[in-house]
Amino acid sequence: MHPSIEQAYRIIEDGIPIRRDLACALGQLGGDETLDLVSLANKVRNRYAADIEACSIVNSRSGICQENCKFCAQSLHHEAEVDRYGLIAEADLLAEARAAHADGASHFGIVTSGYGYPSPTPDFERICTMIGRLHEEFPDMDVCASLGILGEETAPMLSECRIAHYNINLQVAPQRYAELIADTHTVEDRIATIKLLRRNGITVCSGAILGVGETMEDRIDLAYALEELDVSVIPLNVLIPIAGTPLADRTPLSVVEVAKSFALFRLIHPRKVIKFAAGRETLMKDFQGLLMLAGMNGILTGGYLTTRGRQPAEDQDFITQLDGFRQ
Repeated sequence: MHPSIEQAYRIIEDGIPIRRDLACALGQLGGDETLDLVSLANKVRNRYAADIEACSIVNSRSGICQENCKFCAQSLHHEAEVDRYGLIAEADLLAEARAAHADGASHFGIVTSGYGYPSPTPDFERICTMIGRLHEEFPDMDVCASLGILGEETAPMLSECRIAHYNINLQVAPQRYAELIADTHTVEDRIATIKLLRRNGITVCSGAILGVGETMEDRIDLAYALEELDVSVIPLNVLIPIAGTPLADRTPLSVVEVAKSFALFRLIHPRKVIKFAAGRETLMKDFQGLLMLAGMNGILTGGYLTTRGRQPAEDQDFITQLDGFRQ
């Protein structure tokens, strides 16, 4: 076994995150040593974060987005074919939630395109009302939201709505956000929103999109940035190149590269929820089981806003099968 993996075994035994220098060394491994790294990440998951969480999201306002995120089909700056509509009707939202609840989702997220809500608007107030309706009808299902940048008035309103998690991804290492993701807003806007959410007692979900041109060290930088912000849930997406976006022709990452990245996030965040989101069955295909054993303890089921997902019934069976690999 490679000395770096042996060193990681000793450090992680007590649930202590590995240091950056060791993470970078592990990120350079290949061949059979990648499987050793995956095995270690799975042992850490089993010991510190064994329960697998399934969540579902609904695209509650699609397209019509003024931001220029390079990977996203919903941006008005790009030419992707995507449905465009305003805020979802309450009846339609409740119907989506009923389907997710029936399929066993423990978390249901309301997601809207656009910059966000730095101050209250009629749409934002409607969203708060709909969150209340979801709580009333589904007291056993956590309600989450991903509404973009928030401000001093809107964050406390969401706290009063008792949302379980608020998702706002950093996507890449902060120092490369403007280059690789978007320049119509700043990563500092996102970091400020995360800190604002934390001050208002809201649990934060923030993660990455892998394969947009970043290096392994960039991913490691992002993992430690998320550790410093003390986010609770870390969704990892693998880029799905979409026609009409600037990243349409990007070559997908190899399964080995993705597996190493997932394992490192687990070793840096031994006790957090790390969620496998977009790209699981569309890009990783036959290897998604291996990647789930690389430290994941959460999945996004049903669909990913503008791209298809895996059927929830298949995912429930998938979770049951993965339980057989617990220690």
